[in-house]
Parts: sequence; structure tokens; C-alpha cells
Amino acid sequence: MVNLGKLSLKKRRALQRRRVCRFCADATLGIDYKETKLLSQFTTERGKIIPRRISGNCAKHQRAVTLAVKRARHIALMPYASATLN
Repeated sequence: MVNLGKLSLKKRRALQRRRVCRFCADATLGIDYKETKLLSQFTTERGKIIPRRISGNCAKHQRAVTLAVKRARHIALMPYASATLN
């Protein structure tokens, strides 16, 4: 019996391309807590902030996005969580 665990993992990694940070790619984009439309792209329907491995942001811009989302929540521009579905 052949162990294909590592082989299949390498194939999967080779097929997936690393996402590029959209803020590094486009210097005109800025991260501001007042831009709720942009910030809502980095939150789930439940209101959680999407991690950088999924969003594709670099570490510097992910910290800025997180800070902006938290500021927007604090002054009630964005919800902390979505309404509960019953």
C-alpha cells in the first residue's frame, strides 16, 4: 500500500494560486472605517472578520482592515453580528 498523503498535498498546493493583496496591487485603494461597503467584503454574513489566508490580504493590510472594521462597529456604522435567524 502506497502512502499518497504527501503527494496529494503537494499536487493540491501546486494547483492553488496565492491570492494577491488588493491593497498592495492598487495603491489608490485606501482602508477607512467610513467605507462600510469595502469593509463589508471582509466580513461574513454573521459579522465575523474574514482571516487573511482566505481574503488574500498581506499582514499589514489585514491589521488595517481589522482595525477599521472594529472602529466602524464601535461607532455603529457596521453591526457587531447579524440578526439571529429563527
